[in-house]
Amino acid sequence: MGQCYGKVNQSGGNEGTTTTVVVSADRDETSVQSANGAANVPSVKNTPARSSSQSPWPSPYPHEVSASPLPPGVSPSPARTSRGSTPRRFLRRPFPPPSPAKHIKASLVKRLGGKPKEGPIPEDRGTEPEPEQALDKNFGYGKNFGAKYELGKEVGRGHFGHTCSARGKKGELKDQPLAVKIISKAKMTTAISIEDVRREVKILKALSGHKHLVQFYDACEDANNVYIVMELCEGGELLDRILARGGRYTEEDAKAIVVQILSVVSFCHLQGVVHRDLKPENFLFTSGGEDADMKLIDFGLSDFIRPDERLNDIVGSAYYVAPEVLHRSYSLEADIWSVGVITYILLCGSRPFWARTESGIFRSVLRSDPYFDDLPWPSVSLEAKDFVKRLLNKDYRKRMTAVQALTHPWLRDDSRPVPLDILVYKSVKSYLHATPFKRAAQKALSKALTDDELVYLRAQFTLLEPNRDRSVSLENFKMALARNTTDAMGESRVPDILNNLGTLAYRKMYFEEFCAAAISTHQLEAVEGWEQIAFAAFEHFEQEGNRVISIEELARELNVGPSAYSFLKDWIRTSDGKLSLLGHGAEAISLSLDTKLDLSLSGQLFGLQQPAAPFPPLLLSGKYPLQWVFVTYVDCIFLDLSSVLPVTLQGLWIQAFANTAVASVMVGSPFYSTVLSFETNPALLVDGFWFNTSVEDLSPIILLWVA
Repeated sequence: MGQCYGKVNQSGGNEGTTTTVVVSADRDETSVQSANGAANVPSVKNTPARSSSQSPWPSPYPHEVSASPLPPGVSPSPARTSRGSTPRRFLRRPFPPPSPAKHIKASLVKRLGGKPKEGPIPEDRGTEPEPEQALDKNFGYGKNFGAKYELGKEVGRGHFGHTCSARGKKGELKDQPLAVKIISKAKMTTAISIEDVRREVKILKALSGHKHLVQFYDACEDANNVYIVMELCEGGELLDRILARGGRYTEEDAKAIVVQILSVVSFCHLQGVVHRDLKPENFLFTSGGEDADMKLIDFGLSDFIRPDERLNDIVGSAYYVAPEVLHRSYSLEADIWSVGVITYILLCGSRPFWARTESGIFRSVLRSDPYFDDLPWPSVSLEAKDFVKRLLNKDYRKRMTAVQALTHPWLRDDSRPVPLDILVYKSVKSYLHATPFKRAAQKALSKALTDDELVYLRAQFTLLEPNRDRSVSLENFKMALARNTTDAMGESRVPDILNNLGTLAYRKMYFEEFCAAAISTHQLEAVEGWEQIAFAAFEHFEQEGNRVISIEELARELNVGPSAYSFLKDWIRTSDGKLSLLGHGAEAISLSLDTKLDLSLSGQLFGLQQPAAPFPPLLLSGKYPLQWVFVTYVDCIFLDLSSVLPVTLQGLWIQAFANTAVASVMVGSPFYSTVLSFETNPALLVDGFWFNTSVEDLSPIILLWVA
């Protein structure tokens, strides 16, 4: 795939040295990771030359160098004379300033319990080169492929191997038509590519029991190849049928395709498997009939993923890759983006993001929005367009899950069973660990939901098989997960999320509270009419008709007495002690960029304990106003500089307290965004800046430094 590069510009002056990085994506030197292989991402450094006179550090060489004496009788060469010639310059670069990245990384390793590798001190072998360690290409699979199967003609070819038809010679698969994926060991040149093959076979073995998933039979190997024996699909690729139709499906035919895709994707996600390469080429039809079932194939780029884990390696196909994959921080939502791209192609016959080069495609994915004005979109139903837009939302938090997409009005079918959604478990976990104020706010939002949003929640509540009194407890969540378990669920440690639902062992949750716990405020913001839902929730608190929420109204809703008023004042810090609709669940503080802001946050605001160490200041320099917003009910801390153009941030890095887990650090603008890592010491010049992370992962909080 691609990688986003930065160009470094350095200049010195009397006031000090300013270092900025202009984020750029204008590179064509990219590569795509294909099936069963690692991405070859080039690392490019583009640092302009600089003379030593511009350096803020003194040169180690003198400005005048005496000439070496010549033997008697030898005249000096004209080239060695300085008379009338340009004085020589010494262009050796000075040493760069020390980077704090190593210190930050060391503190993180210490905090996480990392220890230095133990082992004998290597002996000095002089100039003798150390031999390269041979790669272990023994997979432990059966060696008797030729005795069990008879290969036929080739039916497909990829970068790392090819697929052939085959037939079983004996056993249960005797005379049965099969497909064999043959992966050459000679092309497994790295440990990563070998591990990709092991993981693909492990995932195919672990996933079983879904009608739209290709069936795995066996894995064999010999000295040259690895053989993966699977079900043979003779109906061709989905891409071939799209091209045969002239690039466009009717809405009804597209629905049938999308339902099958979402069905198998929701199954994989519940088992903790992210495919990472969903595209029309990886969906095969079982036969040539128009109503033939589809099968998902090619798990070469797939991986197991824990419920709260985020991946950072860039894999997939350029046209179908999600923005957060290019940001190097993604989860199951990346597959949903790919489904949105496929749906867009089915409905109009063209790609939503296109460019002549791969880097251009990446820029389009990051910056552009799909077009819905050209033909045939004016004739497409509003439900279909809303469906595609909610799948292609660049904010992954606002994107629908596969199960939610199946209950969308465009695809809704009451006769079709709705699968269990792992998002319900994540949402209930966050709800149980939230502050009382946030839980009350979510209850108010749930009471304002429309019937379309309640369809999904009712289906999920029914899958938990409530007790006779229409309540659910921890046992209901356990049994619902057990009914859908496979070996893959154990590999991805999905059941571990039940450990965070322990409080449900001592209490019951009825449907009304379940709706409050299972909703996602991020996803609600993507729904048309979100403002009306938020206003209805605000009116649930505000009962006096004066458009503000007073301390007394908040205390009455939370069922607390006057003794808690001082505690509630920490939530409402306005001068009049009231909360308006604009400040519902959030506090905005205006300040100037040329001041220091001492972060004196209330631990109760986020349900966190105050750290032992004092909060360091946030140093901002400039002349533009900004707003620092603490949003309580959407679980994030948000620094909004989108209205400040331009803003120069110098020496940007993250300072974290002990026991602090960093979910993601984002730097971006309406035109570009990327992720910073701890191993870099970037200085950025961007059009806008925003910082986002999940509050529930913070203990106690993450601080942003701009120095």
